Amino acid sequence: MKKILLLFFFVFAFSSRIYAEDFIEIKIPCRENSEVKAVLPDGETVLLGKILMTPSKTNYPAYTASKWSEPSTVCASAVNAIHILLNVEEDKGRILSLVPSVTIAPAAVKGAFFSIDSPAGTGIFGGFAPLTGSKVSIKRNGVEFPLSDVPNSDDVLIIRTKLPEFPEFFMADIENRPGGRVIVHGKDGAKVIARVIHKVGGVGRFEGTKFQSVGRIRASHSGVIDVSTSKRGEIGGIQIMPLKHALTSKEMINAWTLTQWMIISPLPNAPDLEGHEPLYKNSFIPGTQLKDKMPDLWSQYGRKSLILCRRNGGEWERLPEVSGRVDYALKDITHLRIYFPFWSLGI
Repeated sequence: MKKILLLFFFVFAFSSRIYAEDFIEIKIPCRENSEVKAVLPDGETVLLGKILMTPSKTNYPAYTASKWSEPSTVCASAVNAIHILLNVEEDKGRILSLVPSVTIAPAAVKGAFFSIDSPAGTGIFGGFAPLTGSKVSIKRNGVEFPLSDVPNSDDVLIIRTKLPEFPEFFMADIENRPGGRVIVHGKDGAKVIARVIHKVGGVGRFEGTKFQSVGRIRASHSGVIDVSTSKRGEIGGIQIMPLKHALTSKEMINAWTLTQWMIISPLPNAPDLEGHEPLYKNSFIPGTQLKDKMPDLWSQYGRKSLILCRRNGGEWERLPEVSGRVDYALKDITHLRIYFPFWSLGI
């Protein structure tokens, strides 16, 4: 465990720049059998799989939290799906999705997604996954404009996602108790950004965790951080949810009585947390696993999501491996720590 912490703090201490203005450009042709590509700032191209199926319609109304993102941006980034918000109509989101060829993705409805020949949790659903909030556009006849409807077969969908060489925030510590502090640490020091309203104490059957490993981000969107507690191939995890989502979304009503959810509240007189940095926008990705090969050592490890815990106030350690629904599996967890991903080029 000490080696893991030393790796992160070495990078934070010796990075030569605070921000990188570069982007990964993910190009998705809207035609079957075409190659999905990631274009790096130096022009290197990485193949991410072939298009097996293209959308014929949009998904409306989409899952509730989609409405807290900005139109024409990625509203969810996960091992089992990527969702793109087109617009918000009557307080409900309209989305298109990208899914792996084999997946479990209830929020992606039939006919409203691109199917990509890529294993869940890898490539565009892993190390090259776009941050939530990434801009999405369509290139048609040489002209580029925001994505707002089902694309044509000759279009190319483009996602541009940032490459933070040293993120503004590098980790978040959460005190797992009612009233506990949510503290982010960054270039300007540490600050409290939220308080815990409902602590997490158990593990639940969040299906997408089947494609992620223990102590990694399964999904990040404008209303949820989903963490896997199970090894790849099994199902088990927890979710960290902001207060407004827990109060206003009908599908989250059970979060108040079950132990698998943590609910956090903004500070008094502060904006809602939904759809905002640093936790629910431009923050987390599923990260590298299995056969993902990134350009260098730093990106290989920096884009690998990591969550640690403390039990009964002890030392930081990895999350315990727990599968299925076990209501009190995490009852002794007093603290959680989430590292923000980064991508360093040319240190």
